[in-house]
Amino acid sequence: MNKDQKNEVIELLKGKFSQYSNFYITNTESLTVAQVNHLRKVCFDKNVEMKVAKNTLIKKALESLNSEKYSAVYEALHGVTALLFSDSPKEPALIISDFRKENAKLEKPVLKAAFVGEEVYLGDNQLATLVKIKTKNELIGEVIGLLQSPAKRVIAALLEKANKEGGEVAEAPAAE
Repeated sequence: MNKDQKNEVIELLKGKFSQYSNFYITNTESLTVAQVNHLRKVCFDKNVEMKVAKNTLIKKALESLNSEKYSAVYEALHGVTALLFSDSPKEPALIISDFRKENAKLEKPVLKAAFVGEEVYLGDNQLATLVKIKTKNELIGEVIGLLQSPAKRVIAALLEKANKEGGEVAEAPAAE
């Protein structure tokens, strides 16, 4: 790979790191070509971009963007490295976890690190934590549910009181 090609890869990676606030660094070293192709297809289907690059080029791309911000992930840049870029903080974790379940004898891909939002998760033992992360939409749904619950109880109590007093009260419309 000549200098121009390396610079091209660095620029491509810089674009990906800037575009996505979440990326996972994995080791896919012992996977067969067929397994890697299957993993790529699963990633594509789930809107996760998978890129394989040399560790030195990944580090140069990260350093040129913000050396201090990404410094914690540098120790994960060794061996064969595949990057998984996603808008979702947990989709790559689900892909890795499901891929391992499908291929019961495999412990790959191994999670070397994950950069989610502004947090760094180092090591494969963090995969279970990453699978449990709630997405923005899940959190919004929980908050809406919590806000609706007291209102529904108040309406039900008012309707019950009105019915006991013998007054006619129209049924409240169901909350959507």
